[in-house]
Amino acid sequence: MSFSRPNIAYAVSKLSRYTQCPNQEHWDALARLMRYLRGSMDYAIEYNGFPAVLEGYNDANWISDSDETKSTSGYVFTLGGGAITWRSVK
Repeated sequence: MSFSRPNIAYAVSKLSRYTQCPNQEHWDALARLMRYLRGSMDYAIEYNGFPAVLEGYNDANWISDSDETKSTSGYVFTLGGGAITWRSVK
């Protein structure tokens, strides 16, 4: 996920919080993620080289859910149309 599938980074991050004691809702979410992966095996990060411009994007969620106690933020940098680095943290 960290290097080749940024499109599942959020789902994997959320699911990894419940590895100690998952319930049926978490197993259902994992099954849905696995179905998505099976259906998207041909997805890839493509670097077309034009334009060779470094672009960066970021976003943050400042605790909009009352059940959460920490904010979530993240960023992605692209070069030539493909992601070269990204991060999402709680």
